[in-house]
Amino acid sequence: MIVRDVGDAWQVVFQPHHADLSGALARAWGNDTLTAPRPHGSVAHAALRHDDGWAVWERSPGRDAAGSPRSFLDVQIPLHLDFYRACIASVTDDDPYAGLLVSMHGAGIYRGRYGVQPSLTLSLAEEFKAMVDAFVVEQEEGYPARIAELGISDDERWVNYKFLQLFDRLSLYFCLKDLDGGEAFEIDHVPADYAGSEVVLRIEPLGPWHIRLDPFPFAGDRAEFSLERRVVPKREWGSDEEFRESFLAIPTQKTAIVVER
Repeated sequence: MIVRDVGDAWQVVFQPHHADLSGALARAWGNDTLTAPRPHGSVAHAALRHDDGWAVWERSPGRDAAGSPRSFLDVQIPLHLDFYRACIASVTDDDPYAGLLVSMHGAGIYRGRYGVQPSLTLSLAEEFKAMVDAFVVEQEEGYPARIAELGISDDERWVNYKFLQLFDRLSLYFCLKDLDGGEAFEIDHVPADYAGSEVVLRIEPLGPWHIRLDPFPFAGDRAEFSLERRVVPKREWGSDEEFRESFLAIPTQKTAIVVER
């Protein structure tokens, strides 16, 4: 779960709903200024399904030591590695190119997104360092065969890896930043083309759930998306079971997002 403190409540976004937004951003991305990812379908598919494994964890939402909804950054590492392996296998079976990108994403979670976002850390990762390192090596050792099977260049896969991180990070902006009050932000390492050029994507708030992107990455002058989320009033729960029942009884709401040039 992606959790944000909004004062008297928690905003909670399930990972697959965050990935729905990632996939929508990927499908719409590209114009005369910023290239669309290619192969477009495979990159968009990776963006849509890169967090499928979290659905297992989120069937039984829990609390952290403070009694708040447990954030994805505090996931139990052995469980995370297991469900990510299953996610990678499932996506690969459906689309081998997307599977390669999701494999890189899974390994990159433990390697600062391979330099794209060095600050990214899971709170319990260091306690399971040997297990984490084995998972990363397992994934990385499979890349040469995957690349050869797909017939792609190493440069291309890294551009598409950065595209996947972009769509993930931009969706996380909507999940974790103050979109009601408006919050500026920047995302770096954004591919401009497949020749190695990159830009910084600047986000300017224009109003609640209404932003401007510079450079603008979509066709036309305006794009609309949506995010499915829960707003959970703060209270004390007597047990994890009571929390789960209360939490899951709260309906999700689809919030419209407007992006302008």
